[in-house]
Amino acid sequence: MLDLSVVIPVYNEEENLPLLWPELRSVLEPLGLQFEVLFIDDGSRDRSAEIVRGFRDADPRVRLIRLKANSGETAATDAGFKSARGRWLVTMDADLQNDPHDLPMLLAHLDQWDGVTGWRVKRDDPFLRRASSRVANAIRNWVSDESVQDSGCTYRAFRRECLRSLVLYRGFHRFLPTLLRMRGYRVLEVPVNHRPRRFGQSKYGIGNRAVAAFKDLLVIRWMKDRVLRYDIAEDLGGDPTRE
Repeated sequence: MLDLSVVIPVYNEEENLPLLWPELRSVLEPLGLQFEVLFIDDGSRDRSAEIVRGFRDADPRVRLIRLKANSGETAATDAGFKSARGRWLVTMDADLQNDPHDLPMLLAHLDQWDGVTGWRVKRDDPFLRRASSRVANAIRNWVSDESVQDSGCTYRAFRRECLRSLVLYRGFHRFLPTLLRMRGYRVLEVPVNHRPRRFGQSKYGIGNRAVAAFKDLLVIRWMKDRVLRYDIAEDLGGDPTRE
């Protein structure tokens, strides 16, 4: 098993990828880990897949996984989780706003925590986006009875065992910390650097995610209220031949 898998969903990021991979590689190589970087192409309509193929030709630690059609960030993330071979997994964006230099810090916390999620304390985004995010986080925490400062940050690190048998649904990549806590895992939120988008456009806006995200939030609250919680006090005389 490899030490680390970095899972990067990609949708129309042809200008960012040639900058992201060399920077990420320069951070990963000094760590002395056996790693792979999975670029999950979510039905891009530009040259993203072609560019990643070039990375792969030059470095076998790069993997390209292409979805047949644009299926959304949760689907791309799930495909990466299912294909990853590392005992630690990191998810990050392909738009250069996540700083690869924060990755060693995220991994260091896995010594004591099951999962680590980023918190963009100083977001380099327009005021309206930052304001709407603060409101959205407050509503999410109120409805879901959580205390996540930045549920929209997908820069995260996990121990592999946390993700086994985890079932995701469309839009649920936003709620991974909550889903893991529901299963008894310990998740830490830490500040991470946030950089301005240099190329391309954000795939999310206020209008195209507010209603869907709120519906997802109600589902999460329903799941939290009904999750099974019990401890076995005694198991006397179980049949050892039964599987």
